[in-house]
Amino acid sequence: MVLSAMNTGVSGLQAEDQALGVVGDNIANVDTVGFKSQRAVFEDVLGHSILAGTASGLPGSGVKIGAIQQNFTQGSLNNTGVSTDVALSGDGFFVVKGTVNCVAGNFYTRAGQLSVNATGEIVNPDGLNVQGYKANPDGTFQASVSSLTVPTASLAAHATSSVTVTANLDGSMTNTPVSATAFDAQNPSTTSDFHTSITVYDSLGTSHSLDVYFKKTAQNTYDYHAVVDGADMNPATPGTNVEVGTGTLAFTSDGALNTDTITTPISASFLGATGAQTITLDFGQANDVANGGTGTGGTTQYSGTSAVSSQAQDGYSAGDFSGVAIDGTGVIKGLYTNGQKLAIGQLAVAKFQSNEGLGRAGQNLWIETRDSGSAAIGVAGAGGRGSVSAGSLETSNVDLASEFVSLIQHQRAFSANSKTITTADQMLQELINIKQ
Repeated sequence: MVLSAMNTGVSGLQAEDQALGVVGDNIANVDTVGFKSQRAVFEDVLGHSILAGTASGLPGSGVKIGAIQQNFTQGSLNNTGVSTDVALSGDGFFVVKGTVNCVAGNFYTRAGQLSVNATGEIVNPDGLNVQGYKANPDGTFQASVSSLTVPTASLAAHATSSVTVTANLDGSMTNTPVSATAFDAQNPSTTSDFHTSITVYDSLGTSHSLDVYFKKTAQNTYDYHAVVDGADMNPATPGTNVEVGTGTLAFTSDGALNTDTITTPISASFLGATGAQTITLDFGQANDVANGGTGTGGTTQYSGTSAVSSQAQDGYSAGDFSGVAIDGTGVIKGLYTNGQKLAIGQLAVAKFQSNEGLGRAGQNLWIETRDSGSAAIGVAGAGGRGSVSAGSLETSNVDLASEFVSLIQHQRAFSANSKTITTADQMLQELINIKQ
């Protein structure tokens, strides 16, 4: 039994030594982004087979470390201000692909320190390719997961095809007979009641001013006239205005838009651009009364000063790539010098049946194992996956105070086990002395 006690003490020393290593690993990684702390799980050891039954009164044979358990509690989020830094708030892992220690495949990480390499690929600090859903030209995303690449080439110009204007035209204004003061494109300010201007772009990305003049022609009726500078037209006519489109807005007696009728569709042949450019001018037609809407979601005619509340158009000039930004849903957008933000892809987020079953691969990475189950890949905020926090990083979830307390506990336990050995040694010495 004395020798057994010594072996039991040795098992305690070995177990506390391993546990101390776990605590030391936690403390060493207190500043590691996305690190998850671990703890040693102690198990007792029996000196006889459980199959043979358990005899009461028999002592155990010591202790061992049964498992190193991972703690996947949420770390705090640290705002970095770096546009390519991302953190997950909630369950899930970012997916990266590449080769780590001669093992090729998908790896999973909570560390969102992303960047764009020299070839435009979005990678983690170790050069592994970030996985996600590539964006289609229409703004939707592909169904399959692949490596994400940023198109660093210049963004081609896009000619304006639609203009949306939301305004209120003064309903209390008294209309002047059309025959007396017909709209004159060469003298538009004195032959109209209100006007607004919006910048549009041709196929080369050259900007042009599109002026829209409104004239009240009857009770609850306004005509509009779209005019551009003749110097911008092909052929050019400097010093003159060219009327490129007209229409009529009819309102109900309570100021709602009843109909938005296009009399002459806007068509402009800008100098140097490709052919005639058609532009749709929308004042809220989809929501007008004639189409079953309320007529109040776009342009209205209430009593009061005529004013534009908003206007937009879909064209833009050419622009150079200037960087990327990631929003709260994990959508990566390319930023261009012309102010455009185009979707590049959406980050993939993996979810597991058992996070604790994941295998550590080093370099802030995990790999799936039989214990973790297969990765279920989707997007942030769906299927129980956490949300993405852009411009932030998840800090280590190591609690230094708890780790220091654990250090003291393991140190004391190590010393206590060593006392078991020295005491057993003294008893053994007494036995040897009996023979003397």
